[in-house]
Amino acid sequence: MDRISALRNVEQALTDFEAGECDLATMERRVRGTLRTYATEFADLDAYRASGGTVDGMVVVADAPTEARERVRDLADAAPGDFDVERVE
Repeated sequence: MDRISALRNVEQALTDFEAGECDLATMERRVRGTLRTYATEFADLDAYRASGGTVDGMVVVADAPTEARERVRDLADAAPGDFDVERVE
């Protein structure tokens, strides 16, 4: 998915929400799905979700779990043993 397609998909989700054709949760899912697809296809990376500590729920994109852990640590200044990462399907 290229940037223009991603923007169009987000715009359509907003339009549908404003028109009452979907609820907030549906719009959020659509936008989150669009952004995740764009981010992972952009550089052919995978999404990883951190669990535990102060980074619980943070999602990063990376080539491998070790790189994902490094990204989470860099973004949140988290200690190495304070969290785990797992690939988001």
